[in-house]
Amino acid sequence: MAAHVIVLANRTAAAPELIEALKHRAERGPIAATLVMPAGGPGTAERAVAQERLEGALNAWRNAGITVCDGVVCDPVPLEALSEVWDPMRHDEVIVSTLPGQSSKWIRSDLPHAVARFTGVSVLHVVAHDPETHVETSPAPVHEREPLGPLSVLAWGGRRS
Repeated sequence: MAAHVIVLANRTAAAPELIEALKHRAERGPIAATLVMPAGGPGTAERAVAQERLEGALNAWRNAGITVCDGVVCDPVPLEALSEVWDPMRHDEVIVSTLPGQSSKWIRSDLPHAVARFTGVSVLHVVAHDPETHVETSPAPVHEREPLGPLSVLAWGGRRS
């Protein structure tokens, strides 16, 4: 029997990092994923944007071989969105996908821990980049020398005899 996993994500819903986390989770046992996407704000225009993002993410998940139950656009407040669909008799675990660092309102509000307290189930926090705005950077240049170790300061100024 497949574990029912709720994924709480918005801008990172189609991110490669989240898709890899879902594939990795599926390696432990079959899953059926439900995407819960908070709308970007009140109003039908924001819900329409979120619905388009949701459909794109679900297609990316399916293309990656992830079994999708469904997806739903909910309340703009993430914990409220989760509460609209959470059913402890149906859902087994939650994955919360956020933007990295302090750029994430969800991290600043400690959403992964709030979800764990609300649901009482295992919560995996995935940090991902927004695939619509993330630009891949080139790797750092190869240096001619190995990085200096912690005692390298002893070598500054050359050797003295």
